[in-house]
Amino acid sequence: MNTRITTLLNIRYPIILPGMSWISTPELVAAVSNAGGLGILALGSLSVEETRQAIQRVRELTDKPFGVNCALLMPGATDNAKVAVELKVPVINFSLGKGDWLIERCHAYGGKVIATVTTAKHALAAEAQGVDALLVTGHEAAAHGGAVSTLVLIPALADQIKIPLIGCGGFADHRGLLAALALGADAIAMGSRFATCQESPLHAATKQAVLERDQHDTIYSPHFDGLPARYMQTSTAERLTKSPMPFVMTAWQACRAALQLNISLWKIFAGLIMEPKQIRLLACFGAAVPRLKAATQQGNLNQGMQFIGQSQGLIHDMPTVSALIERTVSDARAGWEAIGRLNL
Repeated sequence: MNTRITTLLNIRYPIILPGMSWISTPELVAAVSNAGGLGILALGSLSVEETRQAIQRVRELTDKPFGVNCALLMPGATDNAKVAVELKVPVINFSLGKGDWLIERCHAYGGKVIATVTTAKHALAAEAQGVDALLVTGHEAAAHGGAVSTLVLIPALADQIKIPLIGCGGFADHRGLLAALALGADAIAMGSRFATCQESPLHAATKQAVLERDQHDTIYSPHFDGLPARYMQTSTAERLTKSPMPFVMTAWQACRAALQLNISLWKIFAGLIMEPKQIRLLACFGAAVPRLKAATQQGNLNQGMQFIGQSQGLIHDMPTVSALIERTVSDARAGWEAIGRLNL
């Protein structure tokens, strides 16, 4: 199955595992790459040394291409990205920031760069910076999807963008793959679907919760981790996404996050006055981490919050990564043949 993405990234199938903190671990990344897709390692929750170890671990588990994800707005992301460049990771995926320096350094050793975007403005800017492909995240996606649905966003960008596109948001099976290709994408990313595979470290109780819910059972809100994001609908999620964090709580959580990340408290106090939006984001990030870890690592949805896409309504089993990819590809081929037999 050849597309511009499979050629660009030297992979067998146009299927991508996006970087998801505490889920896109070396084991899951390697499983996807070994099965013919591209696994992207999440660096957001890792220290510099943990990043180095995780990249080395991926290389122990696979000799196939893989990538890393860096959300440049987050604390420590730049240092992690520099480690990825130093270790010459084949594919670097960045989001939430300007990555011109990263593009230059990655291209210097022959690597490829994918920018994650949610709008045409950001897509055009990333293309102008020189990225090799775009991961286009629609409204259906888990975590930080955009305001426009994938069904509209992909063809809208395909009309304006010359580089390959990866559709993300709402994809979980062969029908999504066929639809994305028809809309103008060159590959799909399946976050929620891979998160429920056997190799995924997502807690078994949370995986089961995904199977028990459908496409209606999500919440999209900007009030939890500081950015608009989609979560599994639970009573806890409903409570924590109802309104923005109060100022006093913002200051407290920002200080906690600063201590964890070795950021000077004086910078936090100054930031509350000079850069309140960035400090609020840091505070929300600090408050979000234990809640997200409770769901992903402990299966505790009474205390935790789980990023999940509307595609959870299409997830009904927990296959191996290899079985999922082979099924998606074989069913897509059969679907394409069926379309070819239609008398249009």
